[in-house]
Parts: sequence; structure tokens; C-alpha cells
Amino acid sequence: MRRLRNVKIVATLGPASDDYETIRALFEAGADVFRLNMSHGTHEDIAARHRIIRQIEKDTGRPIAILADLQGPKLRVGTFVAGAADLEEGNKFRLDLDPAEGDEHRVQLPHKEIFAALEPGSTLLVNDGKIRLKVEECGPDFANCVVTVGGTISNRKGVNVPDVVLPLAALSDKDRTDLEFACELGVDWLALSFVQRAADVEEGRALAKGRAAIMSKIEKPAAIRTFNEILAASDGIMVARGDLGVELPVQNVPPIQKQLVRASRAAGKPVIVATQMLESMIESPMPTRAEVSDVAAAIYEGADAVMLSAESAAGNYPVEAVKTMNAVAMEVESDPTYREIIESSRRIDRTTIAHGIVSAARDIAETTSIRAICCFTQSGTTASLTARERPPVPIIALTPLPETARRLCLTWGTHCVMTEAQDRFKGAVISAVRAVLEYKFATEKDQILVVAGVPFNVEGSTNILRVAPCEERLIYRSDPE
Repeated sequence: MRRLRNVKIVATLGPASDDYETIRALFEAGADVFRLNMSHGTHEDIAARHRIIRQIEKDTGRPIAILADLQGPKLRVGTFVAGAADLEEGNKFRLDLDPAEGDEHRVQLPHKEIFAALEPGSTLLVNDGKIRLKVEECGPDFANCVVTVGGTISNRKGVNVPDVVLPLAALSDKDRTDLEFACELGVDWLALSFVQRAADVEEGRALAKGRAAIMSKIEKPAAIRTFNEILAASDGIMVARGDLGVELPVQNVPPIQKQLVRASRAAGKPVIVATQMLESMIESPMPTRAEVSDVAAAIYEGADAVMLSAESAAGNYPVEAVKTMNAVAMEVESDPTYREIIESSRRIDRTTIAHGIVSAARDIAETTSIRAICCFTQSGTTASLTARERPPVPIIALTPLPETARRLCLTWGTHCVMTEAQDRFKGAVISAVRAVLEYKFATEKDQILVVAGVPFNVEGSTNILRVAPCEERLIYRSDPE
């Protein structure tokens, strides 16, 4: 199966997409990556979905990436005597460590780390920012606040602290258990929630032990301030606009999204734009025009992937949501303005031989009748660097390693093909020709570019660029070397 677009689609699985037929339909509708949300469902549920995805991969013969999204250190208040309480603007409200049930005057906040970091004037956001509290006085076990935005607060609602770097471990005990479980299952990507600093990423990487690539979710102001360091430590980035829009003024989110996408592109690391992209399709078979524009904006920016959350996990129209996203992507990428925007935001980097090779491949593809760029890759670096150039032709990533093929399913413009290991460049050219003819990227009259590294099977050795004809007789010609 060949996608007729460059941007990838990530679909979250859940109660609405929990069987072979539905997940297969999501894949055929356009999903390239499936997200397993570790915040919901048991390990048995997650394992069952993982098995289904791998069976679909086997049945279709196309690599599929699986992203396990860890919950992160979620902060929540305790419980209330009546299950909820109404907080009025201007009233006083106390948060403390006392486990007694709360009322309109106080409630437990069972996170002493928060109290250790708070200062007078700090802001606390409850229930996705619907309630706002300003700290007037605080100590190691309490915070006396004034209600600046009132509302109903109920049991175990989430708490955000936007203007404080919290001294919390990046991974909770649950996250550590989930991480080990997901890695043992064999997921391809791990998404770390509420990352605040590069050290959080390194902790996740140390626990993963190379079994999965690490994606940092950017959803806290602290992560924006240290983004360059986080980007350098990560394999990929997710612009998680949900919590980001809670902890920052909503008008700040669009420019931050553009900045993060552009920086990730320049680093050659995949970036996902996520949260509420087609939110109305949870209950409606049609999206709003504003949602379509939101998806289109992310694609125009050159994001590697756009993501569906509740739309495909719990909505009434999961397959329709994927089809809609696929249709928007194909329409945007057929717009001449799309190429103009992509090219104007491209950052040229020729500081190494590998960078120079992929940059030259992009220039040749742009100015000649080349039909595809074929990359032989062990770790995925060659294909990722080629994708960073955002060439005007498809990228065929050929690798003998299934884990590399799967991880590259998240990378812009790549079509991943499993091939036998190569030890000579002639064999690599033959494999490339076979792939482009089989998947109809080119005909026998066309030419392709082949990018590889010699010696083969050595990570980071990209040093060859060759124009090759797609003559089928090349496939059967004896190799004189």
C-alpha cells in the first residue's frame, strides 16, 4: 500500500477502535502510526491492541509504527464530602496534605513537591484551567489561595502549575512499569509526558535501553524555555497543545507550534502536532471548517505527522476521522503554495559529508526528472536527513531491520521497504529499482537517486549518491563485481 502524501497520520486506539476490523480499516483509511495511550486501559488491553497491529502489519506487508504514550506525573486534588464544591471568585481556598475530604474552603493536594516549589503569587490551574487560584501564602504542607476564576471543583481533578518548574521525577512509578511493559511488547516509540528538562529525556532513554525511540511531549512552559536542550536529547517531538494551551495563554500556542515545528525540522527529527485537531468528529461525521484549517496549517508548516486522539480512540466516527485527515493532507500537498512554503522554510546544512549528500540529492530531484530518492539505512539516519530536506519526490527508505522501518513510518515523505542486507553498492541499486517498480513510484523509462553509505551496515556512513536508470533488465543482469 502506497500513501499519496508526505505527512503521516497518527491514530490513537481505544474503546472505539479495539478490534482487528476497525484497526485494519483505520490503517487502510490512512493511519501510519498507532498510539497506545498508557493512561487508559489495562496492560492486557494494550497487549491485545499491539498484537492486532502486528497481525495487520503481517497481513498487509507494510511496516507500521506503534507509539506508547506514558501518562507522566499527573497532579490531582483529593476528594470532596459531596463529590464536588463550588468556588466563587474572590473567596479563599486552601490546599494542604490533610487526607480529610474537602469542601468549599479546602481540599487535599497530595503532592508535597508542589508545596516545596510554590511561592506567593504562583498560579494554580484546576480542571484544565477552568478554575484559577492565586497563592497568597504557602508552606511545606499548605497553600492559602484566592479564587481568581471560580467554578465547580470535583473529585481528583487535575492541577497545573504553569509558572513553576516542579521538582518532580519525569517518570512516576506507574510510568516506569508501563515503560518496561511497552518495551518488552516491542513498541517503536515512547512518548514522555510533561517533560521539563533534557535530564527527563535522558532518564527515559536510560530505562528504554535502545528498545524504543524517545519522543518528548512539549506541554509545559518550562519545556519551552529549555527546548533546544530537550530537542538535542530527543529522537522526536510532540507539540501537545492540550496542556500547553492550559498553562499558557491560548494565543501563545500557534506561534509556539510554528517555532517548535521549524526547529524540529532543522534538526532532522520528526515532529507531531497533536490535540483536538478534529475534536468535533468525536460526535459528528463532519469536522468544522476551523478544524480542517488547523490540520492544514500544521501540514503547511511541514510537520512530519498530525495526530488524532479521542476522535479515533473513543469517538463515533474513527475511520471517518482518519479519512478526513487523509483527504485534507492530499489536498494541501497538491496546492502549489504548499511547495513554496516548504521550500521557503527549509534550512540548508552542509556541514558534514552526509548533510552535503542529502542536500545534493534534494537539489538534483528539484531540477531534473528524478522520480524518487532511495535511501539505504541501518539506523534510519540517512532517511531522516533526506526527509529534513523536504524533497519534491518520494523518499524510499530501504532497510533490512524491521525496527528501523517501523520507526521511519513517522518520518515525513518516507515509504519504508524491507529489503535484504547489502554488502555491495550494485546490489543496493538493484534493490532500489525493484522497490520503485513494485510500488509504482517509477517506470522503466525513469531515473531514481540512490543514497547509501559504504561500507554497508555501518551507522552514519552516508557517502554515496548515484543516479540510476529504472531499467528492469538491471534487476536480472549478472553482477560483474
